[in-house]
Amino acid sequence: MQDAFRLPALSTSVAEARRLVVLRLCSWGARQEMCDNAELVVSELFTNAVRHTSSEEVRCTMQLMGKRLRLEVADQGCARTEPQARSVSVDQEGGRGLMLVEALSEAWGVRPDANGTGRAVWAYLA
Repeated sequence: MQDAFRLPALSTSVAEARRLVVLRLCSWGARQEMCDNAELVVSELFTNAVRHTSSEEVRCTMQLMGKRLRLEVADQGCARTEPQARSVSVDQEGGRGLMLVEALSEAWGVRPDANGTGRAVWAYLA
């Protein structure tokens, strides 16, 4: 099972991305834990694409393969640096999103997007 959607690269689109992922996973009969984890992961990846790139839209693809979900969020414009989980101090307001993705995923990574101008960040969830 697979699905994909595109949304404008706006902060208001993050909530819509979460809603669409959860709605699709529920229609596929996914367990609640997978829905919850996917909701958090897509929120972090979509937020990063909106905040740190010059994209006009962001694309999300999801593929359920047995008990494993592959999520991918692709942007249109490259950020200055490649996404990576990093340690932050307790008083910093942000910067923990990819640590959360890393904790909830079996694996995650970054690849150039098929269109050649952006990149795609993917994650596998059990």
